[in-house]
Amino acid sequence: MRVVLLLPALMILAACGPLSPERAAEVCEDKARAATGPTGEIGIGIGTGGKVDSRLEIGVTSDYLRGLDPYQVYEDCVRRETGQGPIRPLVLG
Repeated sequence: MRVVLLLPALMILAACGPLSPERAAEVCEDKARAATGPTGEIGIGIGTGGKVDSRLEIGVTSDYLRGLDPYQVYEDCVRRETGQGPIRPLVLG
C-alpha cells in the first residue's frame, strides 16, 4: 500500500523539476516580452438576437512596473529555471 501511495507523490515531484533549456527559452521569452510594456486584447462581436458583446483585457507585469530590462529578465528567468545560461539570445520585435 505504501508503494502505491509513494508512486504518485514521486511523479508529482518529478514534474516540478527544472525545465528543459528549450521550454525555458519559450517561457522566459514570453516573460521578457511582457516586461516591455502593457499587453491587451479588445474583442467585439454580435451574438444571436443582435446582442453586442465586447471584451477588454489589459495586462501589466511587475517587471514592467519596476522598469526591469527585458533582456535581463530573460537571462535571470532562464538561469532560475534551468540552472544554466540561455541556449539562444532573446529577440524582441
